[in-house]
Amino acid sequence: MHLSPAHEDLMRTDEPRAIHLKDYRAPDFRIATIDLDFILRPEDTRVAAKMRVQRTGDKAAPLVLDGEQLNLLALRIDGKDIPETGYRVDEERLTIGSVPEEFVLDVITEISPQANTSLEGLYLSKGIFCTQCEPEGFRRITYYIDRPDNLAVFSTRIEADKQQYPVLLSNGNLTHSGELPEGRHFALWSDPFPKPSYLFALVAGDLGHIEDELVTMSGRKVALRIYVEHGNEPRATYAMDSLKRAMRWDEEKYGREYDLDIFMIVAVSAFNFGAMENKGLNIFNDKVLLASPETATDDDYARIEGVVAHEYFHNWTGDRITCRDWFQLSLKEGLTVFRDAGFSGDMRSAGVKRIEDVKFLRMRQFQEDAGPLAHPVQPQSYITIDNFYTATVYEKGAEIIGMLKTLVGDEGYRKATDLYFERHDGQAVTIEEWVKCFEDACGRDLRQFRLWYRQAGTPTVEANGAYDGATKKYALTLKQTMPPTPGQPSKRPMQIPVRLGLVSKSGRALPLTLDGENAIGPDERVIELTEPEQRFIFVDVDEEPLPSIGRRLSAPVHFKVPMSAADRAALMSRDTDPFNRWEAGQALATDVLLEMADTAGSGIAPRADAVYVDAADDVLARADDDHAFAAEMLVPPSEAELALRMQPANPEAIHDAREALIRGVAEKHRDRFEALYANLQSDRAFAPDAASAGRRRLRNLCLRYLTAADDEASARLADRHYRTATNMTDMVAGLAALSRMDWPEREPALAHFHDRFANDPLVLDKWMSLQAMSPLAGTIGHVRALMRHPAYDKKNPNRVRALIGAFSANHLRFHEADGSGYVLLAEVIRGLDSINPQVAARMAAAFENWRRYDEKRQALMRGALEGIANQPGLSTNLFEVTTKMLA
Repeated sequence: MHLSPAHEDLMRTDEPRAIHLKDYRAPDFRIATIDLDFILRPEDTRVAAKMRVQRTGDKAAPLVLDGEQLNLLALRIDGKDIPETGYRVDEERLTIGSVPEEFVLDVITEISPQANTSLEGLYLSKGIFCTQCEPEGFRRITYYIDRPDNLAVFSTRIEADKQQYPVLLSNGNLTHSGELPEGRHFALWSDPFPKPSYLFALVAGDLGHIEDELVTMSGRKVALRIYVEHGNEPRATYAMDSLKRAMRWDEEKYGREYDLDIFMIVAVSAFNFGAMENKGLNIFNDKVLLASPETATDDDYARIEGVVAHEYFHNWTGDRITCRDWFQLSLKEGLTVFRDAGFSGDMRSAGVKRIEDVKFLRMRQFQEDAGPLAHPVQPQSYITIDNFYTATVYEKGAEIIGMLKTLVGDEGYRKATDLYFERHDGQAVTIEEWVKCFEDACGRDLRQFRLWYRQAGTPTVEANGAYDGATKKYALTLKQTMPPTPGQPSKRPMQIPVRLGLVSKSGRALPLTLDGENAIGPDERVIELTEPEQRFIFVDVDEEPLPSIGRRLSAPVHFKVPMSAADRAALMSRDTDPFNRWEAGQALATDVLLEMADTAGSGIAPRADAVYVDAADDVLARADDDHAFAAEMLVPPSEAELALRMQPANPEAIHDAREALIRGVAEKHRDRFEALYANLQSDRAFAPDAASAGRRRLRNLCLRYLTAADDEASARLADRHYRTATNMTDMVAGLAALSRMDWPEREPALAHFHDRFANDPLVLDKWMSLQAMSPLAGTIGHVRALMRHPAYDKKNPNRVRALIGAFSANHLRFHEADGSGYVLLAEVIRGLDSINPQVAARMAAAFENWRRYDEKRQALMRGALEGIANQPGLSTNLFEVTTKMLA
């Protein structure tokens, strides 16, 4: 049966049906082995699959195989053709009515990779065959039990034209290759480790590569190869270095050794995700793999390091042990995010890495928890699992792992993870089985802790302290609350680890001795909040302390600590915990900025708060202690962050307030900024190490303050910074400053950047993003013009994210009062839905907080969402997110 073109199977005329965790049941059949044979051609690739199938459940159940967009050519059981009356094919599955208990099933299908614009399954882009099978893309390759709990041993034969596709790759080890008639050739790959179909991978194309070798802790030699488009080989060297460091780190920290003879990475330009952990053959979006000083920023280098590690770490937390069903997705993703954060912290600065992670968590996950798309880390239902690759599943999932480690300690955590790997290697498991390993290894009762996986929403922990000078006791009362979320109107108290310290007015750490303890307590400790309200009494506190609560964000909660501006400034300067120094500065800046925004909203020009401005002096005086940390301390909360704290949010007032605060700090401390800017300049060759990156980061932040006036002198300084830059980090900093200014230097600099990198799509992404993020009036029209630029391709997710994704993050201009920003995004989403529903649905998340704005903007955003939701043939991806946002 020949199905319709690539995207049409995703279009629904009826309302899609939700899938629920409570309905899970194991499959009635298991596929033990699958031998795949691909004859690759762009328009008509033939896929032959030979499967050894065993019945494992209901004796009367038919064999049901998932399949979409497939042209079925042949179907045999034990070598005999199945008559047409013996099976049924519809748009989503193949059902065979009567089958033996154990048998060999042959399925031959035909697919069209060239017509596949959704970038799921097997597709062709820029002359490269590539697969993306997570979560449910394998069903677009052949009929199969396409679910995570069906683990099979795969072998893959690939045949293709040798001149066009000289490189043929798949999972496992290469066992055979050779020449064929008519200029064709083949390769045979075998993966001895059982895996679910979502981990299958195939790449064929004309690619260059770099290679290296790693000797594992047991003495095995592993070949390492990274495949890229010809000419990009030098830009893959940092990824290779990151890979080797990640492999060694996983051996040292988790005792995990790589298990195949070869580990491969392939970089492609058209990819829905950042990267994919297919067993032995990781496929990467080239955006998170390629780097050189001339084309990549320090942030790009750090991202490459983290993503390479993340995908490699999946070899054990995702591949060797996978999830039973997609409701357990955080079991592999949350755990692996936690692991890659630990690696990045060890490679760079653990403190700065933690600040970066918390900023992202609050901006994306806390926002998700507070809106209509809120869901537990372990969702209870979904319409399409594509929509649940979210900050909640990933980042909040990682925070839960961090809390477990906090509760059981470093030694207990290692014991629990060792038990997990030993007990569940080669299995598809559940979150419950993961937590059980911690209970068994550490002797902890974690029944209440499991609520972190089941309850959506971000708890608020209010901390109130009272000091009694006569008894030298400090009473700390902690109270937890959690708002209702969709489908969960009432909440149960959570088990919340609260890391805290007490700081004297002079900055001295005070011991934390609980009432009833005999020994003097530590300077920092973790207490567990398990009830709606609890009181903790600390004794022998020799002076009234400043409470430093939730250090390093010990739990993904809102910590609310009533405190004067002067006390926040004191903690910003003197807290013994660097993270909470930053936290105090952010809290102070937020309080100040919200007051300034209220002033701006009433039509009065806001003035910078003196307390915050003065507090910046101490940060600048100590800036050379840690350049990257100082830079974090000097960045006030973003406009989008402030909007989450203001109801209704006023984009213009928030923007004016933040600009006024930056200008106030710049004016008061100009001499210090000028001195730092000059002293941090370096003529040394570019190096991507943490210290060098921190130096550049602080110098470029000084540029931001020195150009805060946005006057002619600022434009000249920004232009000089751009034109004298010797690396992409500094070039982008100069261009970013110019992009917000309406001065003659702006357009020539943008044109110069474009012409210099006209043939490099990844760098032109930066060029488009900078313009889309500009606060200047007319930005929307400029974005529309860029959509007609040859560099923009709506079929390539990187280009869409670079331009439209950046624009939707431009808080001021996306929320133009006339709604033109909403109209633009809605138009793009509607056009994308028929090409790539996954990307369209992710873009729609920009409307997630539409109820936080004034009534006029609410009406405009609701209208845009309704226009999307009412589009004929809406995909299930977009249907799910828009209906939830409108509910």
